[in-house]
Amino acid sequence: MGGGLAAARGWAAEHGHLLAPLDATYQGAKVGIWLKNARTAARKAAEIERRRAEGLPVESSAGALSDERREQLEEIDASWCPSWPVTWQRCFHLVRMHLDAGEALPTTAGEVLGQGEDLGRWVRSVRLGWDKLTTVQQWMCEHVLGITPATEDEKPKPRRTQADKWAMNYEAAKQFYEREGHLQVPRKHIERTVGEDQEEREHKLGAWIGNQRSRAATLTPERMEKLSAIGMRWT
Repeated sequence: MGGGLAAARGWAAEHGHLLAPLDATYQGAKVGIWLKNARTAARKAAEIERRRAEGLPVESSAGALSDERREQLEEIDASWCPSWPVTWQRCFHLVRMHLDAGEALPTTAGEVLGQGEDLGRWVRSVRLGWDKLTTVQQWMCEHVLGITPATEDEKPKPRRTQADKWAMNYEAAKQFYEREGHLQVPRKHIERTVGEDQEEREHKLGAWIGNQRSRAATLTPERMEKLSAIGMRWT
């Protein structure tokens, strides 16, 4: 175990932290795996401590990290054993190092790479996934790195399902029918609609009507009925 600690200390001296990826090595020692095992042992020790505090029975403490070893690792890097994924903490640390060097916050994938991590991609994922972070992670990102959650305009629009697309085209067909009194739509006709989100959309309604007619055998009875109700001619 002492050799592992020395290797961990050496790796941290080179990289500025103790959040090594699993495949990390130092002078032949498998530091990444050693640290993974140490974190597992630290979590077992924390669980034992929690059970004792709650007056619950405690299993054998075999495999739990000793207080001395935990303190030694914390001296090297206080954040060596985060509650969330190590990869997340590593990227956080690398972005902080990047900012401490006087550089700007990377916000685009591929913009800045550090120790094999795409820092811009990480920042973007944090901003878009803000609600999935713990309160502590949010505080760290906002107050230490200056990262703010993505605005609604920045968030990618959810992908529409086929059912959503059919419903929107149907609404366009219904709009055409209510305006024209029939559903004899010219093949190249484009129908413009404004959705509930106030976004204007263009529908290739003529082509869509033709497709519904040619696929009549595969349409559900409900869809057949809805189209028939607004003047669909099936032949």
